[in-house]
Amino acid sequence: MDRNSRSYSLKVIDMTMCFYLPTKIIIGKDCIRENTPLFSAIGTRALIVTGKRSARTSGAEHDVRRALEERSIPTAIYDRVESDPSTTVARAAAEMAREHRADLVIGIGGGSPLDAAKAAAVLATNSIDDETLFANDFAQKPLPIIAVPTTAGTGSEVTPYAMMTNDKVQSKSFVISDDIIPRVAFIDATYTATLPLPVTRNTALDALSHAMEGYLSKRATEMSSFIALESMKGLGRCLPMLSHGASLDLAVREQLLYSSLLAGIVISQTGTTVLHAMGYSLTYFKKIEHGRANGLLMADYLHYLLPEHQEKVMTVLGTLGFSSIADLKALIGELVGSKERLSEKEIAAFSVIAMKARNMPFTLRAPSQADLEGMFRSSFLT
Repeated sequence: MDRNSRSYSLKVIDMTMCFYLPTKIIIGKDCIRENTPLFSAIGTRALIVTGKRSARTSGAEHDVRRALEERSIPTAIYDRVESDPSTTVARAAAEMAREHRADLVIGIGGGSPLDAAKAAAVLATNSIDDETLFANDFAQKPLPIIAVPTTAGTGSEVTPYAMMTNDKVQSKSFVISDDIIPRVAFIDATYTATLPLPVTRNTALDALSHAMEGYLSKRATEMSSFIALESMKGLGRCLPMLSHGASLDLAVREQLLYSSLLAGIVISQTGTTVLHAMGYSLTYFKKIEHGRANGLLMADYLHYLLPEHQEKVMTVLGTLGFSSIADLKALIGELVGSKERLSEKEIAAFSVIAMKARNMPFTLRAPSQADLEGMFRSSFLT
């Protein structure tokens, strides 16, 4: 048969999509030491934004400072970022940036320092209140950002989001702007080697929620879904190792960090969904770590979507290496341990707050407040 006369069956692809990723991603051991010219190509005076310990313990701060010294870049360090930072922290870092006359912000750490660095980059060039900040209404361009993640979870090194604690709404709020997407992300898994197992587990669940929600989002595209599945494939190989509590070698750490990076790329295109919206209150009111909060709700989130989106849910499970939601729930149970308890009053209050979240409309199956209460109840009272 002539090739031109063959009958082909092609999958119909929706080609009406937009995919934007301006970050230069450098992956590998010693990638900072081998790419020091990138620092001086972006700025001449740097502010490092980080937490109190992890950047030093991991060796990431040492490598960044040495790179800056090599390029003769004067450097100031703001190292007081706490978990789930508020804008107060970002404002203090921004003030230091102005005093130092910084033209470059370098975030080192997990999601909290990276997000604080992004918010500080905005506030260093804009004198605005919190309401204006969260409305993403700033006239001046933020300072450029370089990101060095030391956990495999948030993917903040490639996203346009800075998640901050917002006491006014008793939840999390986002700064969202293409201008806070880092110019460069240095991805070196050796910086995650000192992470305790509980932190590694929780951050892996955070990455999983990103990839999963991105795939199950109304905003998903062919490209974002392809990347989401690749992220979940890698995480599916690693999660059983985390449940066993075995010593994790560099290859596992690299897979986790790479999967987290991919998941960050996914939510840069899709945003998150109801799972994150529900998890915010668990972190704000119950002090449950973000990734763990999402993990506690994950199985019931899939159960909620299953009736109307069975094929997609089963694809998620199959990609992760599970045959049922129950199997996934059992593994997550091993990762998170004993779960906290919620009262009926808390369930009602948290559901009201989640209904107002900006990411709720992206959920494939639009939930009611009663649906949210049902998911909370099933996750925490059974």
